[in-house]
Amino acid sequence: MAQLHFPDVTLLITHYNRSRSLERLLKTFADQQFTFGGIVVSDDGSKPEHVSYIKSLHEQYQFNLVTTPVNKGLGNNINKGQDAVTTPYTLYVQEDFEPKTAFAEHFIDALNFLQADPGLDIARFYAYFTYPYTKAYQKGFSEMIFKASPFYSNHLKFYVYSDHPHLRRSNFLEKFGRYPEGIKGDLTEFKMAASFIQHKGRGLFYDDFTGLFYQKNSSDEPSTMGRAGWRESKNPLALTARYVYLRYKLLKWTYEVLYKKS
Repeated sequence: MAQLHFPDVTLLITHYNRSRSLERLLKTFADQQFTFGGIVVSDDGSKPEHVSYIKSLHEQYQFNLVTTPVNKGLGNNINKGQDAVTTPYTLYVQEDFEPKTAFAEHFIDALNFLQADPGLDIARFYAYFTYPYTKAYQKGFSEMIFKASPFYSNHLKFYVYSDHPHLRRSNFLEKFGRYPEGIKGDLTEFKMAASFIQHKGRGLFYDDFTGLFYQKNSSDEPSTMGRAGWRESKNPLALTARYVYLRYKLLKWTYEVLYKKS
């Protein structure tokens, strides 16, 4: 396999108490012959045994480890990691993901798109659901189109930005503001998505949204994010509650995005 060197891109990985997952991610990039202008691992106050293990990986993978003595949440972890990036572009990946072999080709496409079109801010490589409103772009990517009207009623339209793996310009925080700190991770993500909309961000979405990355949650290092059980239930009462909740969320988020500054 030929080496894939990206001097203008820094790989930014956020990490919390999943050092073996981090090692797997770093190893996979290395096995696929990826090299970057830099690698930043931003740790959110992990337990000492995880921090120690991360430090033991440094000689092999040559990354910049940015730490904090206590857990400060997702917003702080991304902010301090992004602050350590010195290249024009950032490939952001949380530690529980792993690139598939198909990723390289489409990552190159995405980087070429951002280099050719200064108006593009982000290219997303993974999601749980497709973005609902798009127009075809090129080579398997679509451009996300935010529709403000509540008549476009799919609440997923607000997630033009997501914390899942993506390529972005490294001046992202300058254009859209820093991530809010001291709040829950899902609210942090929404507030950045709202700011992205308010500041007229433009982004691409890879149509085969599970085709480029695995998300791996092993039994020894499970996901640190949880979801309310009623949101996943198929019980008729839960489904009714979810429908009402989503209609409320649609109106609430429309108001926040259109009339409140993030």
